[in-house]
Parts: sequence; C-alpha cells; structure tokens
Amino acid sequence: MSRHVLVVAAWAICGPLAAQLLFTRADSLRGSIGPYRAWWDVVNYDVTVKPDFASTSIQGTTRIRFTALAEGQHLQIDLQQPLVVDSINGEVVTGSKTDHLQGLLFTRDSNVVWVDLPMPIAAGTSMTLIVHYHGVPREAPNPPWNGGWIWKTDAQGNPWMSVACQGLGASVWYPCKDHQSDEPEGAQLHIVAPDGLVGVGNGRFQGETSNGDGTTTWNWRVSAPINTYNLVPYIGKYVHFDERTLGALGPMTMDFWVLEENEAKAREQFAQVPDMMRCFEEWLGPYPFYSDGYKLVEAPHLGMEHQSAIAYGNRFRNGYLGRDLSGTGHGLKWDYIIVHESGHEWFGNSITTADIADMWVHEGFTQYTEVLMTECLLGPKAAEEYVIGLRRNIRNDEPLIGSYGVNDEGSGDMYPKGANLVHMVRHIIGDTLFKRMLREMNSRYRHRIVTGAEIEHFMSACCGVDLTKVFDQYLRTTQVPVLEWGLRRKELHFRWNDAVDGFDMPVDVLIDGESLRLAPTTSWKRIIRPKRVKKVEVDKGFYVKDQRKKPPFMPPPRTLGGPAF
Repeated sequence: MSRHVLVVAAWAICGPLAAQLLFTRADSLRGSIGPYRAWWDVVNYDVTVKPDFASTSIQGTTRIRFTALAEGQHLQIDLQQPLVVDSINGEVVTGSKTDHLQGLLFTRDSNVVWVDLPMPIAAGTSMTLIVHYHGVPREAPNPPWNGGWIWKTDAQGNPWMSVACQGLGASVWYPCKDHQSDEPEGAQLHIVAPDGLVGVGNGRFQGETSNGDGTTTWNWRVSAPINTYNLVPYIGKYVHFDERTLGALGPMTMDFWVLEENEAKAREQFAQVPDMMRCFEEWLGPYPFYSDGYKLVEAPHLGMEHQSAIAYGNRFRNGYLGRDLSGTGHGLKWDYIIVHESGHEWFGNSITTADIADMWVHEGFTQYTEVLMTECLLGPKAAEEYVIGLRRNIRNDEPLIGSYGVNDEGSGDMYPKGANLVHMVRHIIGDTLFKRMLREMNSRYRHRIVTGAEIEHFMSACCGVDLTKVFDQYLRTTQVPVLEWGLRRKELHFRWNDAVDGFDMPVDVLIDGESLRLAPTTSWKRIIRPKRVKKVEVDKGFYVKDQRKKPPFMPPPRTLGGPAF
C-alpha cells in the first residue's frame, strides 16, 4: 500500500487531526518506489541538452539504460511540466541481439510519463529508453533554494546558464527515474553551447565537437555512481586552470572553471582547496571520486554539491557571503561554499540516503566538516566554539527526519542541529574512536545508498554505545533535553527531563572544577562527593539545557564516591 493511501485512510479516520500529514498522489509518485519504478534499475544516463538563451528553452535527448530486476512492461519516468516529450524509442539487448522499438506508447500524468512497452521485459534483460523532448523548463525563482534552470548574464553581457535542482528533482530539465535511491553506475553529458562559450559538466572532459551551425558540443563522462540532481551543465565564458596534488590514493586532479573576468580572484581564493582536501582526507578517508577528479565551477547561484563539479558562487571571499554563521569569527578563516559543498563529496554524493527524509545524514555530517576544517586550521578549541556557535541557528520547529515516501525533507535544523548531534557523539566516545568511526563510515558506505536507520545502527555498533535514545531525541523530536540537578550538602541529584522515554545519554559536567561523566536517566539519580558540592557546570559540548531544582528525598546511598548509580 502506498503512503498516499495510508495518509488518506488516516484522514478518513481522524479528520482535521491528520490534515498536516496529507500528501498528494503526485507526492507519492515522486517520492516512493512504486510498482512501475521497482522492477528496473538504472545503469547509465546519456544526456544531450541544447539550451537557447533568447527563448529560455531547451531541447534534448536522454538515453536511459537500465536492467530489469523482475519482469515488467510498464514504466514510470519523470519529466516536469511544461517540458514536452516528443517521442520515446527503445533498444532491448538479448545476448548479442539488439531489438529496436520505435514509437513507444506513452501518456503524461502531470510530471510523470507512463511508458508502455509492446511486450514484457524479462528479468536480467538490458534495455535503453531514448527520450526526445523540448520546451521551456521551469526557471529557478531563487536558486539554489528554489531551483530550476538559471538564465543569467555575466558582467560582460555573455549568457551564463546552469541548473540547481536538489529537492525539486533533475526531472525539471531531463527525463529520468527521479528518485534518490537509484543512482546510475555512470553518466555522459553532452552540452551544446554557442560558439565562444564553454560547456562544463561532471566527471572527465572527453573533448569538444564543432557542429558547424554556430554551436559546439562539450562532452563529459562520469565513471562513478552519481545522483540525478548532481548531474548538471554549466555554460558560460569560462577559463580553466588546474592544480595537481598528491592525495591519499595518489595523484589527484583539481580543475577550476571560472568566468574570464574572475580568474585572478579565483586563483587567490581557490588556493585554500589543497589544504582543505588534506584535512578532509585525514579525518574522513580518501576523496571518493579520484577517477572523476575534483572541480570547482563558478556558478550563477550561491553553490551546490554537484558531484566532481562543485557549484561555486560565494564571490571569492571567506565565510558565507562574507558572514560567519557561527558568530565566533572562526568561519571567516575559510570559504564556506568551498568547504561545505566539498564536504558533500563524502556525505551526500558518496554516501547517499535512499529517501530525502533522511537528509540529516547529508547535511549534519557535512556541516560538521566545517568544524573539522576549523580544527585543522585553528585547533580544537576554535572548532568547539564554532559548532557551539552554530546552535544560534537552530529553530526546533520540526523534527530532523521528514516524512518517508513523499519527497519530504525534515527541518532545516538538519544543518546546525545535525552537526551538534555528531559533535555530541564525538564527546561521548572520544576523539580517537570518533575519527575511526568517520573513516570506517566512508569506507564501508563508499558509493552506497543507505537509510538513516542504517547509519544510526552503524554509529551505535561502531562506537560500542547504544545511541538509540539519543537519535530518537534529536532526530525525531524538537525537544532539547533538560538536565535537572540539585544539591544537598555532598550530594548531587540529577535526571533528564523533556526527554523521550528511556533517554539515557551520558553527559559530562564540571563539579567544582573537576570533570565527571554522569549517566542520567529520566529517573532521579545521585552521587555523593567527598566534600560539599558548590558549583555544577554542564560541558558546553553537549547540546542540552540544564536547570537547578530542589532535590527530592532519597534514601542514603549504598556507596561513597564513584560513578552515578
């Protein structure tokens, strides 16, 4: 049963109480793996796109190569209106034989295209859909937050075009199976640009071809799995420079594509990239895409984690558009867009969640790469100050996890609150084990699709600490747990309040200047100290509240000193 059906059933039973949970049929088609998506697995996308700046229109051809996981005859592909499908053809490979299927039947259903094959396709069969399309794609109202195709000009009046479509979906500009759980094993991108402009794409440059009609096709190839929203064209008056460095796995290519007028500024600003890469490889393990290289591409919007072709629009200055999101000043020591979007190469691009409801895995860990960069440059104290400073951006308006199966992200708190959740795990397990966990995570799940639950389980197992209740508290509620404590002579009484049932996160405190780890639960506990307790401070590395309370009456403790019982 689809989530759409379940939600409608809830509405029938609960009426207005369930209204906030109501999603449309279109939401379910977009966000779930229904029967017409489940039986086939995408192997490769080969996308050709030709934009026309004057009419803000595009025309293109996408070849979708897939393998049948089970027998099937009907498919759901996605192409957002008002783009128009002109025709769909097919190629079916059986052994050494290829059958060509012309003029496949299809119907439009809002942003979905239902394709009917003339015969069932057996499990294990390889097939290619060839979709010809055209039209005026949705224009991005406010990229990258509210995305679509971007039509701009540079300072010299040259056309400058690209796409930003995370969340909205790649089907805003090319037909695809638009679900985060199905990444192709590789892709090709052919960008048809007016002569005099350059088309930059993901992966490795495969050469350019003059078309003899005032356009040139720029060819790019991605050899690693890539999410559909990460595959994007950039078209502009670009110049290129590069750097070669020795990374964890050997020689690493770093390529930079910027507008002509910005080359000098870019060379100066992008000089921080090699140090960033060394920092990340030390903490996270090898860069995940050596085969496709690393690129920064100047973009007509702020930035996005487009795999092996990071979109950069931070105006060649440190911070986030010149500001420090933490308020500490430490974020002005490095370029936010370079660091954050490059951190996504590990979290989001290499490790990808099956459903965007679990985007906290992408954004929480990636915002924590900012903390790691701060630590590499300025030391542990500055790093802790930075992550604590990010808390001022937490709203606690919605849980971090969204609704599954309907293309629904959770709260924007997935950035600062997610980073602070990661930081608390670091405090709980210690730096050595934390670093080992990050590196093991990126080794085990390299180029993998995961669920949030899988990452939660991995972290608990890797750390040797059951973090179940910690995740329930910080991912599934908006409550900030309160450490209630009280003093009675030599006794410290404490418990968690405003917490999920069974919440048992350990927490570090300073008791009269001495560090001590407590093991609170939602029931009162106490410890007795050798001398009267005067001052209690909660370690600021933990994102909790604390409140002094009058301690309850408790019978005398059975032991003196030692840990909480």
